[in-house]
Amino acid sequence: MTTDIVALIEFYEKEKAIERVRVVEALEYAFCSAYRKMVPGAEAIEILRAEINEKKGDTRIFASLEVVADDDYIDKFNEVPLALAAKKEPDTEIGKRVDFDVTPKNFGRIAVQTAKQTMMQRLRQAEKEKIYDEFKDRAGDIVSGSVRRFEKSDVMVDLGKFEARMPSKERVGTEDYNVGDRIRCYVVSVDNEGRGPEIILSRSHPNFVRRLFESEVAEISDRTVELRAVAREAGYRTKVAVFTHDDKVDPVGACVGLRGARVKNIVRELNNERVDIIRWNDDVAEFVTEALKPAMVRSISLDKENKVVNITVDEEDLSKAIGRRGQNARLTSKLTGWDVQVRKDESQHEQFEARVGDAASHLAETLGLEPLLADKLFRAGGVTVDMVTQMPASYIASALEVEIEEAERILAASQGGGTPAPEAGQDVPAIEEKGED
Repeated sequence: MTTDIVALIEFYEKEKAIERVRVVEALEYAFCSAYRKMVPGAEAIEILRAEINEKKGDTRIFASLEVVADDDYIDKFNEVPLALAAKKEPDTEIGKRVDFDVTPKNFGRIAVQTAKQTMMQRLRQAEKEKIYDEFKDRAGDIVSGSVRRFEKSDVMVDLGKFEARMPSKERVGTEDYNVGDRIRCYVVSVDNEGRGPEIILSRSHPNFVRRLFESEVAEISDRTVELRAVAREAGYRTKVAVFTHDDKVDPVGACVGLRGARVKNIVRELNNERVDIIRWNDDVAEFVTEALKPAMVRSISLDKENKVVNITVDEEDLSKAIGRRGQNARLTSKLTGWDVQVRKDESQHEQFEARVGDAASHLAETLGLEPLLADKLFRAGGVTVDMVTQMPASYIASALEVEIEEAERILAASQGGGTPAPEAGQDVPAIEEKGED
């Protein structure tokens, strides 16, 4: 028994790195708890303490009893009559406390079995507090560890002496982990509530990317280049905005590195997540334009009161500006802090429609047609009166959805003195002439 206690103290001090005094305190607390369970009525003792001889392993239990007058002696668990107390401490007096050894025979052997669970709880708590003391200042750092096990969808990561937890919400949806995998994670926080100190890790946090850039890019770590903003959809795409006050330094080039070496290392750590590096600009319009590349912005307007940016792009650039599942526009909004609204540029279409309307009005007036029929005729290839004269009546009837007689009338009107074609240089929409079916 003596050897067991000494060995236990040595084990937790050396293997678990828990201070010797904490181990001894845990054992003393456990032995007091065991004594209260073993001795009938002992739970009523208010002040109880244990003493452990760390070299020999002997354990003694002491009860602190209040000295009372012999006639007032009632509570045998917390009081001692003056006459009895005086035999132990002759100079004692009423109101003082005297410690009495109340250790039962064979207490050590029985107590260890009874106190085992309580003792382990206290030692685990001491171990967790050590975790908190060591990691409380490491929140925001990147640590390396190996996957130890899974608890539902949470990943438990072995950091050496300590174990950390990566909750499901901090995982990257596109990544799979296996027991034994080596991974790097961002320390989100070190919580000291509820079940005790706990290290919370993340691989999806935007600051994980920030720390990777700081470790990979020397110009960021020495403050030559600033990483102003990070917007991330973990597993898919990240945008970072960089800036420098040094005109001789290209912040984007510094982050990319020679032949892309620096950013490639970061992308590899992120399992090929796409990373866009953008030059920061205090001008919101220019910053948004840069962030939306490779899409080319046709026009841009700012609603400063509501912090909304309205963007128009050509139809062929619309999908690029919005991005897959809206990622490009959404990440640009996060990066700039403005709500980015992307729309297709309708100005060219509107100009074309205006030209069509003017030309159709000319046909309607010349051939005596209703505006709707004139519009259909124009879109069917009758851009000018001369071109209408070359159309078969059957084609006109089919295109305008009219009777053949009406089609022949329109054809006759065009052949019988229609207005000549517009002069060279007149702005007429170029519509391919359709031949006969």
